Amino acid sequence: MSEKPEVGSIVEGKIIRIKPFGAIVSLGEQVQGLVHISQVANTFVQDINDHVKLGDVVKVKVLSIDAETNKIALSIKETLPKEARPPRNEKPFKQNRQQERTPAEEYFKPQTANPSADFEEKMREWLKQSNERQTSLNKRANKRSY
Repeated sequence: MSEKPEVGSIVEGKIIRIKPFGAIVSLGEQVQGLVHISQVANTFVQDINDHVKLGDVVKVKVLSIDAETNKIALSIKETLPKEARPPRNEKPFKQNRQQERTPAEEYFKPQTANPSADFEEKMREWLKQSNERQTSLNKRANKRSY
């Protein structure tokens, strides 16, 4: 392919360079594009070398072409079959997390069915403790003044 591909088209290319942030893919004579590390696989990619190697021939989808800078953004992930890609709105780790509660979550969940009665009881207890402390402070202050 000697001409620039169109946005949205799927083409084959050869990986000619690998960088920590992505892979440079040759699409033909004088035409190269970048597959960003986030577009290499359906899962999180820690090390790009675990997924692609120098010289690999890969199918890529053209995401965008910047005419001013001649930069072409490519994606390997977009060419993968749909059933291999997990749905974006599904978050399985949260589903598992809802089933298991940590001790802190158990502690902070409401204890009674009537929160206003619980509040009233806590206020009475707080006022009692506050009055006891104030009385103790007043006694100390009176002893010092003599």
